[in-house]
Amino acid sequence: MHGDLGKSRTTGKSVLRKKMSNQTTMTEFLLLGFSDVPDLQILYFVVFLGLYLISLLENLLIITAIALDHHLHTPMYFFLMNLSILDLGSISVTIPKSMANSLMNTRSISYAGCAAQVFLIFFFASADFAILTIMAYDRYTAICQPLNYETVMNRRACVQMAASAWISVLLYSAVHTGNTFAISFCGGNIVEQFFCEVPQLLKLACSDSEISEAGFLIFSVCLASSCFIFIIVSYVQIFTTVLRIPSEQGRHKAFSTCLPHLIVVSLFICTGTFAYLKPTSSSTSGLDLVVAVLYSVLPPMMNPIIYGMRNKELKGALSKLIVWRLFSKNKMSLFLLQ
Repeated sequence: MHGDLGKSRTTGKSVLRKKMSNQTTMTEFLLLGFSDVPDLQILYFVVFLGLYLISLLENLLIITAIALDHHLHTPMYFFLMNLSILDLGSISVTIPKSMANSLMNTRSISYAGCAAQVFLIFFFASADFAILTIMAYDRYTAICQPLNYETVMNRRACVQMAASAWISVLLYSAVHTGNTFAISFCGGNIVEQFFCEVPQLLKLACSDSEISEAGFLIFSVCLASSCFIFIIVSYVQIFTTVLRIPSEQGRHKAFSTCLPHLIVVSLFICTGTFAYLKPTSSSTSGLDLVVAVLYSVLPPMMNPIIYGMRNKELKGALSKLIVWRLFSKNKMSLFLLQ
């Protein structure tokens, strides 16, 4: 897996860096490949292609079903559609580049391409968390304040909340990316990951350049912790209210609308926390690659399954969409045969 990595380090340092005014200007980075064996590279390409297409199909089905079914034009499904759009974007940032590298037997990514990856990864991950936080507020309002729900969560308010999340995260990601790439890289150009991951980039930074990035990371952790605490407090209130519902059917309905969201939040937080808070070793292990695959591929692929399996309304809309598509194809085939 790392047979030519030592040779790549030497070549990368000498060929892909140049001296300008006594400063080192990075022109390219070398990403980590899953294998140096051509047959295994093809295998990884096929596996990633399958996972990518499954995720694309699932999220596109969710988006299409919600857009076409007027019964699903409610705040909960509006935010779910936003989540599916973000999941489509997040998995499209890392996987296609890795597949292309495996297919073309290369590891290089341009400096600008690496910066774009970092920006988009932060954007989609942060927007995901922001939308999940808003969805927790939506569930809190629906269950704890049902009489005020239509007033509080009207269409204008939902659009404003979603737009605020997207715009604020856009600014946050731009500042974070600029702060990351303002540092000087003097530790080579080998990124010990299959995409441009910030912890791995920081390992290449000069020691005096990491202070500002560490400060921004602390700010990010505090911001994420605030959202997490908000979600926890919301669900404490929700569960307290649900347990007071006298009807067992009412309790089951309330839990069924909250459980998919709670599972998705848990999956997002667990994979992200494990990936970024685990100790960073000096050399990349297979565990680092597996963890990176889990938090970059698993949530976008599992979120539609979690919501589709646990939500009867969405399941019904998806069934109608699939049946309608099959009927349309059969009708078109019969027309062409006549």
